[in-house]
Amino acid sequence: MSAVIVIVAIGLLGVSGLPGLFFGPRSPVGERVAATLVLAGSILGLGAAFAGMGKTAVFARSWAVPGGDLALRVDGLAAMFLVPLFVVSSLGSIYGLEYWAAREHAADGRKLRAFYGLMSAGIAVVFVAHNAVLFLAGWETMAIAAFMSITTEDEREGVRHSGYVYLVATRVSTLLLFAMFAVLHAKTGSWDFAPPGRPMDSSAATAVFVLGLLGFGIKAGLMPLHVWLPGAHANAPSHVSALMSGVLIKTGIYGIARVCSFLDRPPIGWGVALLLAGSVSGVLGVAFAIGQHDLKRLLAYHSVENIGIIIMGLGVAMLGRATESPTLVTLGVAGGLLHVWNHALFKALLFLSAGAVLHSTEAREIDQLGGLAKTMPRTALAFLFGAVAICGLPPLNGFVSELFVYLGLFHGLRVDSLWILSAIGVPALALIGALALACFVKAYGAVFLGQGRSDRVSHAHDPGLSMLGPMALLGVACTFIGLVPLAVEPVLRSATNSWAPELAPAASPLDVLSPLRLLSAAGGSLLALLAAGAVLVWRAPDPSRGLTWDCGYAAPSRRMQYTSSSFAESLVGFFSWALRPSVHGAAPAGLFPSPTTFHSHVPDTVLDRALIPLSSAGARALRWFRWVQHGNVQLYLVYILATLFVLILMGR
Repeated sequence: MSAVIVIVAIGLLGVSGLPGLFFGPRSPVGERVAATLVLAGSILGLGAAFAGMGKTAVFARSWAVPGGDLALRVDGLAAMFLVPLFVVSSLGSIYGLEYWAAREHAADGRKLRAFYGLMSAGIAVVFVAHNAVLFLAGWETMAIAAFMSITTEDEREGVRHSGYVYLVATRVSTLLLFAMFAVLHAKTGSWDFAPPGRPMDSSAATAVFVLGLLGFGIKAGLMPLHVWLPGAHANAPSHVSALMSGVLIKTGIYGIARVCSFLDRPPIGWGVALLLAGSVSGVLGVAFAIGQHDLKRLLAYHSVENIGIIIMGLGVAMLGRATESPTLVTLGVAGGLLHVWNHALFKALLFLSAGAVLHSTEAREIDQLGGLAKTMPRTALAFLFGAVAICGLPPLNGFVSELFVYLGLFHGLRVDSLWILSAIGVPALALIGALALACFVKAYGAVFLGQGRSDRVSHAHDPGLSMLGPMALLGVACTFIGLVPLAVEPVLRSATNSWAPELAPAASPLDVLSPLRLLSAAGGSLLALLAAGAVLVWRAPDPSRGLTWDCGYAAPSRRMQYTSSSFAESLVGFFSWALRPSVHGAAPAGLFPSPTTFHSHVPDTVLDRALIPLSSAGARALRWFRWVQHGNVQLYLVYILATLFVLILMGR
């Protein structure tokens, strides 16, 4: 029954934008119908997902497409990913009623709503597909709909460039997955996306793992396979960015988790690869975020960081399966998959808050903002909640999932063969948290505190209820998981049972392995203290106003504030070996220096410093072979005959 309800939910999401095509481009009817259908489908889907956490539901029907049946499966692992999809997609559709209103976006509003729903439906198919052909169909639907959503404002050159980069990346990802499924089929004789019915030899299993890690890693944005992610998230409409960052990239995580569940006793090298890849992605992702001046691009790199944390959790779980340690499996799966939920919630909250800033000021550059807490206090509070959560600070949800990963890494120190990996993982995770805190001190301070750095902020104001409401609900969800982590323990237990059924029953309950009740008590006490402090500040009499300090600052101006570049300069310099920052301008010289300028930029090292120059050089080199293509049919027949002749000789 759960699988059938999910099918209905997918159908409602997929067709949600179609009715709007029959109304005028400025008509509000189409956008309201689309939001209603997405909300109805999401409610049905959430009910089916929670029902599927206790048992596995399978729907299978024969179809004419080669490659097996039309088969869907809702188990604990799939349900774990369906929940954030339905939550974020429904809240994003409500948010879009004001953010991308039909009356203001007549040229592209209907297109966006149609592909937003189709993208959500494609993601859902990926999570429940039990057949490789159906999985790839959902994967391609999601990819094309995401491309169309990213390029909503295709009249802008930067948007088109980001869309093309995404399109190339997703083509490479799909080709790798074709190869992975081909190897699986060759070794198992089945197109099921499920544990093989017969054992695979080690070389085939390794090939499946490597192809899956690369193919799914591109979609997840795992460093250095992340090249499409910063530009796509930055240039898409903000509720699309929230859906892509919060959910779409998790299709890559889902694929990696599902493939890693295929072997009961995987090689220990698989877990090592995941743990190291997650550590690198986490540290470098947040390092690149620190150097960004674009608010949405900064948030995009934090997706690379948090994908690294999730992969670290899966790495811990894989090491647990390799060493037959139920405790490592439980803590690793709990940390990694709960962070899937947590990241979806707080990253959607941050992107929607950034969208409110963009909607009001029409600016994404941090150095054009400032002082918005005075004019946009509700948005500032929402962004603050998201910032605290993403930094892994109590009492919000990010702290809980990162704690599970920490506990798994510390437990690995007790295993003789894993202590060195845990000794690497613990400092890496601590460094990620410290850098994330520094990054969001910069972002929040430069955007919401101080004085406005440009005239764009002079008329800023909080958005309406359709934008603030989804932001508030996401903030409540972040708080609830942080304060009552015991409530999600059954969900995590169901996911663990689906992922490692042979080890999960032997593991201790999660509330025994971690201090969940203590977290609730401590988090509640901390929240009460913060609330009491806020009340005291609010009720305190207004202090006398004056200069914060003098010492030459008798008339401070907005130019005398830290910029995003100056705040992050030391940290960017520390990671300059990886970030390769571009700096233009000379320092003032002499007692009476002449005016000078300064500009710094941190490009993406992999895309801008390596792939684009290499592809440009390759395109120039190919021009030397244009003489081969004359447009002469007879000459092309000669090429074909020569090729056949060579193949015949090779066959002999």
